Amino acid sequence: MIYTLTLNTAIDMNIHCQGLIPYSVNRTSHTEYSPNGKAVNVSIVLHKFNKPTCALGFFGGFTGKYIVEELNKMQIQTMPCFIDDITRINIFINDGQKEYKLVGKGPFVPDNKKAEMLNIISNLEKNSYLVISGSLPNNIESDYYQSIIELCHKQNIQVILDISHPKLKQLLTYRPLLIKPNDDELNDIFGLKTQTIEQVITALETVHSFGAQNILLTMGSKGLYFSNGQHIWFCDAVTIKLVSSACAGDASLAAFLSEWLPKQENIENAMKKASATGANVAESDGLGLLDKISSYMNKLTVTKIR
Repeated sequence: MIYTLTLNTAIDMNIHCQGLIPYSVNRTSHTEYSPNGKAVNVSIVLHKFNKPTCALGFFGGFTGKYIVEELNKMQIQTMPCFIDDITRINIFINDGQKEYKLVGKGPFVPDNKKAEMLNIISNLEKNSYLVISGSLPNNIESDYYQSIIELCHKQNIQVILDISHPKLKQLLTYRPLLIKPNDDELNDIFGLKTQTIEQVITALETVHSFGAQNILLTMGSKGLYFSNGQHIWFCDAVTIKLVSSACAGDASLAAFLSEWLPKQENIENAMKKASATGANVAESDGLGLLDKISSYMNKLTVTKIR
């Protein structure tokens, strides 16, 4: 079982309009709503690939109820922790040429609900996987990540991290099975550059030295890298017309896991599937169709660079 944990769930509101003029009434052409939160997205895509998954997270108010109901409609198992404050709505506006992102901080999570979530995690199936992804809402400090990982270690649950918090560097001492940074996060958290292949190799080696067992480095239109500490592979990207980058990285991670786990094999196919799925999502409104993955995979090449 691949569990996913979203501490800061959200609804994504994708708005399309022709131009965006300040101080004027801007008419929208269409709007899409979708349940969201980085690890929620991972569960949605894993389910599309027929992989067993269960979504954990904090859900609050009418928006939190909507997310759980939508996941249930998709027949995705959930273990919600309900709170009183309202789950955020993230807004993505495409004016025909540019994309604007308005992302909320998130609701207030009281201490008793933080304890309730830890209790849920302590009862997860042993020898499974937990994907921890996304930001922290109000009243949850970065030490909460550590509490979660320590619980996972007691149950032999392998941890996969996709977080942009500076705490990531310290969490690597727990030797997570996989982390999925992007190039900006390597720079912001570790101070590592990725402009050249040599810099990428050095960056991956450095992050391994902190404790990461495996690294999936996503770089958008520049492709992605995977390193298991011994070898490094690179997969290119297909050319698309960007509609919205929302959810693309999460979809890439889920696609990779769907091929790579549990035996940690099929690396080349996993990388192609990750790159193709991310591109398919980026050229559409969220996680709806995923109709071009096979054709995109046929266009991709994976190169072993070390």
